[in-house]
Amino acid sequence: MNEFWAAWAPKVLSVMRFIAGFLMLWHGTQKLFNFPATERGAATDPMMIFAGVVEFGAGLLLAIGLFSRWSAFLLSGTMAVAYWLAHGLNGKGFLPIQNGGELAVLYCFVYLYIFFAGGGPWSVDSLLKKKD
Repeated sequence: MNEFWAAWAPKVLSVMRFIAGFLMLWHGTQKLFNFPATERGAATDPMMIFAGVVEFGAGLLLAIGLFSRWSAFLLSGTMAVAYWLAHGLNGKGFLPIQNGGELAVLYCFVYLYIFFAGGGPWSVDSLLKKKD
């Protein structure tokens, strides 16, 4: 049975990479284009616009598996900054359960894992590597 799990681990990594990138892409579209629509509307603050560009661009690259490691690294750092600026310093406590920053912390470490693990076999990176 261990061979079964071991054989599927890289494929599930690819699925996780796709889902994590796909979800982040939509955070970027909300900030940049207000789609899907929110009450806040599209971002107007330059730092939020920059975050939207990173979330959209790196999220898209991560979803397709192109430059997976570097996209994940950029997103991991972006989520670390998002945690501290939006949650860690909001006066509601240090712990993510207190300040509402659980999702940012989870994304940060999922992307950090993808940075070290790579995009997996079902990625554009993997296809390009095979052609070398």
